[in-house]
Amino acid sequence: MSDVSSAERELGSAFLPKFDAHGLLIAIAVDAVSRDILMVAYMDEEALAKTRETGLAHFHSRSRGKLWLKGETSGHFLRVQEIRVDCDQDALMLLVKPEGPACHTGARSCFYRQLEGDALGRIA
Repeated sequence: MSDVSSAERELGSAFLPKFDAHGLLIAIAVDAVSRDILMVAYMDEEALAKTRETGLAHFHSRSRGKLWLKGETSGHFLRVQEIRVDCDQDALMLLVKPEGPACHTGARSCFYRQLEGDALGRIA
């Protein structure tokens, strides 16, 4: 249990990230220019610290259980321009400058399909 009150976290000026029971918080990468949502991932304390230290988006890979620098194998880094924090500090919005596609499929954004009835249609 945290010693931080809800009012302190929601109305105060201190950065007091609220990690979930697994030590994670949601991080939404948004193109700083177009404002398109590029991807959603998770950060633990280490990923958040590395992101703040380097200016490059780092995440926690739940499947591999370790730190992941976005772009370390593809070269498609996300350069963080600004970090915004939601009202109860359990989610972050990273305004980023993408250096290539954000999605591992090669799509510019992970949100490249829309629901059309019971099927998925590709967004142009």
